[in-house]
Amino acid sequence: MGEVNVIINNQKIVAEAGETILDAARRANIRIPTLCYLKDVVKSGACRVCLVEVKGARALLSACTTPVSEGMVVWTNSERAIRARKTTVELIMSNHNKNCLSCKRNLNCELQKLCQELGIRENRFEGEYTEPTFEDASPGIVRDTSKCVLCERCVQTCKKVQGIGVLGLMNRGFKTKVGPIFDAKFTEVNCMQCGQCVTACPVGALTEKESIHEVVEAINDPDKVVICQTAPAVRASLGEEFGMRIGTLVTGKMVAALKRCGFDRVYDTNYGADMTIMEEGTELLKRIEKGGKLPMFTSCSPGWIKYIEYEYPDLLPHLSSAKSPHMMFGATLKTYWAEKNNVDPSKIFVVSIMPCIAKKTEILRPECKTGEYPDVDAVLTTREAARLIKMYGMDNINIFEDEKFDQDFCGEYTGAGVIFGTTGGVMEAALRTVKQILDGKPLENVDFMECRGMAGVKEAEIDLNGKKIWIAITSSMTCAKPLLDEVRAGTSKYTFIEVMGCPGGCINGGGQSIISGRKKARIGDEYKVWRMETLYEEDRMMPKRVSMDNAQMKDMYTEYFGEPGSELAEKLLHTTYSPKQKFGL
Repeated sequence: MGEVNVIINNQKIVAEAGETILDAARRANIRIPTLCYLKDVVKSGACRVCLVEVKGARALLSACTTPVSEGMVVWTNSERAIRARKTTVELIMSNHNKNCLSCKRNLNCELQKLCQELGIRENRFEGEYTEPTFEDASPGIVRDTSKCVLCERCVQTCKKVQGIGVLGLMNRGFKTKVGPIFDAKFTEVNCMQCGQCVTACPVGALTEKESIHEVVEAINDPDKVVICQTAPAVRASLGEEFGMRIGTLVTGKMVAALKRCGFDRVYDTNYGADMTIMEEGTELLKRIEKGGKLPMFTSCSPGWIKYIEYEYPDLLPHLSSAKSPHMMFGATLKTYWAEKNNVDPSKIFVVSIMPCIAKKTEILRPECKTGEYPDVDAVLTTREAARLIKMYGMDNINIFEDEKFDQDFCGEYTGAGVIFGTTGGVMEAALRTVKQILDGKPLENVDFMECRGMAGVKEAEIDLNGKKIWIAITSSMTCAKPLLDEVRAGTSKYTFIEVMGCPGGCINGGGQSIISGRKKARIGDEYKVWRMETLYEEDRMMPKRVSMDNAQMKDMYTEYFGEPGSELAEKLLHTTYSPKQKFGL
């Protein structure tokens, strides 16, 4: 596109023609404060926080929308720019709920950081507040408009990342607010509950619905046997809540901290992931060999399940009937594990620590119950798990010696279970087992590199013992939609399609540690790559990397389920789906 020479804060910079002042400044390590800007999603200049002074311009200009030009001279911190920026933030604060100490985003709030940087210590503008809306009807997401800054980051994320557009601006002027259509509840619209809007929010206007006190109450109940299971992606993000670098692997330290919280058992959901592969892989082979509905879709992501039930109900027969790993594990704990340990299932309280807000909705599905008991009783996000650990007086888990998950009966897991946490991981794990079954011998190479990477859509032709099939992998609904349209039109060439609700998979789930807008602008998608590599690193370290090689799981099938896809397995480890009304107003 060519180059242009500009000067920013007396520093000569060679910028790319067409890029904005903000982009040019950031490449030169010059930070310009922002609030509404979200890389690749929002750059409207609406908040006016990124105002800069440009030589020759009559007014201050927004850095996120103004393109550079040859010879442009810019001051990001001139007296005029700082004064305007401070006034803008003070005006935002004049209509903002300032109860920061009780806010979940306290110390990780972008508006709070702006106030600190600009030296805002008092309320210069006092007056009436917009009438707030507090809505917590959904199992996963809480909306508090008293904290909303009208940046539209949640609106555009829902629209551009997930292609749904559940959120929007309502009313005008002083009465403007953000929420679902007609100010409906999240439960009344076609919301995936993925939580990407929560991670996009710079303040505490959208947060996950907290279940910490419910879990603490169970831990303190002497009649309860409280079992904790942790999803693979959590270990790649939890450390960030304790000041560690993005993607630090904290498996052993996480286990040590959770055991100190008082859980009776701490297991790895990877055991459930290995089970999922056995059930889902068996289902795929049956469909291929007996002419079942193809392509088959994975069913691990509850956000994706909600999406297809709302938007593509005619494609529900393509879904695998296998429950997600933590639900399978919960059902197993309240049956097989309960019998092994002579524990009344009614006394077992299963807590899943997940990277996903939609899991909070999943555990309430009537199709996901073991008899009269829910498979899982409570879900904590990665962020909630960190708050729970800190509540128990542990501010630095890095000081702990690594501890292992409990190993009795269902503690073993393979590397295939670990990689479930990243886009392509479920597909690769399934291919490892399916190919090994068909080959009739251990795989010489278990790495399916075609499944890896952060591309929105990946495809490959795979040879399964002489039979070639096409597979596809996608994450986020905007990327999934073209594949779904092909299936609907009957033109799809694929046999197996992995779909994850969040971009990058569970490593970027709505319940993971929140990367602030300014850091995300600086590092781009690298934080997803760092977390992804953490999971592949643990996979490489595992002595067993194919799900069907899990010895404890093999024993469980021999003793209890019989074989994958058996009548009992279908009853406890599989589920059903149903079309959902798109708008329940």
